[in-house]
Amino acid sequence: MQDKIVTYSAYVFLSLLALLCVIPFFIMFSGSITDEKYLQLNGYSILPHVFSLKAYAYIFSGHSSIGKAYWVTIFVTVIGTAFSMVITGLLAYSLSRKELKFRNSLSFIVFFTILFNGGLVPWYIVTTKYLHLGDTIWGLILPYTVNAWNMFLLRNFFSTIDDAMLESARIDGANEVNILFRIVFPLALPGVMTVGLFYALQYWNDWWLPLLLINDQKLYPVQYLLRMVLSSMQYISSGGVGSTYAASTVPAESIKMAITIVTIGPIIFVYPFVQKYFIKGLTVGGVKG
Repeated sequence: MQDKIVTYSAYVFLSLLALLCVIPFFIMFSGSITDEKYLQLNGYSILPHVFSLKAYAYIFSGHSSIGKAYWVTIFVTVIGTAFSMVITGLLAYSLSRKELKFRNSLSFIVFFTILFNGGLVPWYIVTTKYLHLGDTIWGLILPYTVNAWNMFLLRNFFSTIDDAMLESARIDGANEVNILFRIVFPLALPGVMTVGLFYALQYWNDWWLPLLLINDQKLYPVQYLLRMVLSSMQYISSGGVGSTYAASTVPAESIKMAITIVTIGPIIFVYPFVQKYFIKGLTVGGVKG
């Protein structure tokens, strides 16, 4: 009987905690579909009272570059995640093989980059002056190509794969690239999905690289634009995103909420499909190797 009381109490506590986490999202969504005048007079609420889609209409209209920024973010996330997984996978697979010479030394060099870096100013000079990534779409992709922590997580997964299976593939004539993509990746699917999600979130949520490297408004990703909007709605009201609307017609408060919903919506939608891989990836990859 006492165990049931403890269990039910835990359920109630966790349910209340989950509710506290979910309520802000309801308020945010409600504000995004509520009339601007009502928001200014009455503030936010969990349920919308005066329904309006003006904020979403403004975001995805031809009068705003927010829609363009959304597609820039999608392109950067898809291409960046795919490219990062290939490069990180190649490095992780190489360092997971015991027959690789200087494997420990190379692993330490990669680990060293977690502890120390060259500093912001040297990085900026190399990125813009020598690599010429300033004001280019690749400037939003290449700097995040390899994350050392993600590489070690993936390497730990690859290290658990039986060497005999890989040797059998070599005897059958498979080269190392085929072994990686046809055998290792499928067998380490939880780790691959986990690292892929980490990379996707990194690209999707990034506003730091645009702040440093991008001056061309056409290359603004949605997170950077969201940062500008949340910092000052004058950016929209003054026509800063290419609007031809009068400042008084811009639903400033509801746009803040709508942009946030548009920004986090895809991640909330995708996460349930990869949740089981994500949890297994963290628990297994973090303790093995």
